[in-house]
Amino acid sequence: MIDLYTFTTPNGRKASVALEELELPYRAHSVNIAKGEQFKPGFLAINPNNKIPAIVDSDGPAGVPITLFESGAILIYLAEKTGKLLSAEPVRRLETLQWLMFQMGGVGPMFGQLNHFGHYAKEKVPYAIDRFTQESKRLMGVMDKALAEREYFAGEYSIADIALYPWVAAMRESFGELFEGRTHVQRWAEVLAQRPGVQRGMKVPLPAAS
Repeated sequence: MIDLYTFTTPNGRKASVALEELELPYRAHSVNIAKGEQFKPGFLAINPNNKIPAIVDSDGPAGVPITLFESGAILIYLAEKTGKLLSAEPVRRLETLQWLMFQMGGVGPMFGQLNHFGHYAKEKVPYAIDRFTQESKRLMGVMDKALAEREYFAGEYSIADIALYPWVAAMRESFGELFEGRTHVQRWAEVLAQRPGVQRGMKVPLPAAS
């Protein structure tokens, strides 16, 4: 059984969507980062970096329990555990990892900073808002160009799509101007939004989760 420690953020939803799509049994535990629960000793014992998501798999490699944090590492682990959503074919595997790193190194940080300075910063800093808006638009352009040539980022549905979708979905609600003219990203997002596993995973953790 996998225990998932998460909250309703794009990074948290990456892990829950993957678990749903891979049909792995798991228990979701809400770590309310708005209330500082990520700093509690119990959670710090799981992830000393005090970030969600994190997982504890009682049936890890060779049957030995394993604890993992960092959403990208979790996606790779779950894909390798099941043999799904990360191709064994070398080129396609590298393409998938390439787009996963694109999300982790670019999309997540830039979209996250735009959201912070656009919505949560106590002081509005025009330079920061413009900086992260322009970079987010550039990243959207990269994604749109890639999806003009293929249905999914690595050619077939993979953990790369799972990594990118929650971030795109979050920004679609808050920063609609990023999607102007990005018809291929919009088409891709609509396809993923119809997947039952994605729909379930995006609702985790439910309000009743412990």
